[in-house]
Amino acid sequence: MLLPTVVSLFFFFSATVQASPCVAFDTNWNLLAFGFDGKDWNAGTQDTWSSSSAAADITTSDRPPFDAANTTCYLSQYANAIYAINADSKNPSSIYIYDATAKSWSIQTVDAGSFDYTSFDAILDHDTNVFYALSHGNLFSLDMGLLKAANSTPLNWLNDEQVPYPSGYVPVMALAQNHIHFLNVADVPSGSADIFVIHYSYFQPQAQAYPLPDGSAFPAIYGQATSFFQADNTVQQEFAFIPEDSSATYIINVETNTTQALAAPTTQDPKATYFAGVTALVQLTSNGTVSYLPYLEGNTSTNAAATWASVSNLAAAAPPSSTSTGGSSGSASGSHSASSPSSTTSGANVGAGLHYGMLIACVLCPIAFVMHL
Repeated sequence: MLLPTVVSLFFFFSATVQASPCVAFDTNWNLLAFGFDGKDWNAGTQDTWSSSSAAADITTSDRPPFDAANTTCYLSQYANAIYAINADSKNPSSIYIYDATAKSWSIQTVDAGSFDYTSFDAILDHDTNVFYALSHGNLFSLDMGLLKAANSTPLNWLNDEQVPYPSGYVPVMALAQNHIHFLNVADVPSGSADIFVIHYSYFQPQAQAYPLPDGSAFPAIYGQATSFFQADNTVQQEFAFIPEDSSATYIINVETNTTQALAAPTTQDPKATYFAGVTALVQLTSNGTVSYLPYLEGNTSTNAAATWASVSNLAAAAPPSSTSTGGSSGSASGSHSASSPSSTTSGANVGAGLHYGMLIACVLCPIAFVMHL
């Protein structure tokens, strides 16, 4: 009689135990991969990614479990710290901080208030080190100071104001020049963005156009956006936009108000997420595959010829799963949406979920057999 109960327990655990990794750069432009098969990795700088030697294991104590639905990671360039949101299903409102210099983790208590961690998009402003997030039609902020390790004083998400967008708007946010660029806004034409000026807390009344050289425009559809950092630690000037259909990679320059159309991702995954450094745009797909597109700011001909390639040394350390079950998460000090039009339940690297499911099955099957007898 107990057999169905035991079997249902197996399916419960195998369905719910899963990994939700993210990728990020530190300020030395090492690519860090967190939550891959229960471990964290340093793939090094871009010139080492093609190596067949495995990335370095940087797993240490006090790390988050990376088991929540949509983990997002952000680089604080001034602090050389990575902030991980939604990295712990048991502590959803807390933010884990990785000090990339000390290579240590700490957990910062945060009062979420009315902020919804299951439905938001966010950027981490470069100069102020303040998170700005759009959730359920309201713009929230969270001041991180210059934290590179947690302190004992809880931080607070503040509900700053209501945004001038319809209630059904699923945000796509990008950061450049201390301005938040909102894409895919109703009644805003293709190739344009609404702009929020952070330092003045002000929505510009008119959208800004960013045309391509031939006069065409990036589409007004949902997608992912992430900002390119500057090596000299100044504000970002460009951001990448990848439509959900992965039809192209668009690089928007807010200094020249122009757009470049570059190679589409080789893996066309609507649940993939992206993180940009200085000279590379990194893609993390829903099965844990990590690829990158080389990029040189201002070098139009080189960028036009660039193609996507695998981060081989990371694949050697944490091979991607052959099965995709949901959206992976990872984001720059650009943006991330935790509620896309398609499902974003994280499943990369799904190998972790399968591993735990099989382990529980191995333990429970003999019990089920005995009870059946």
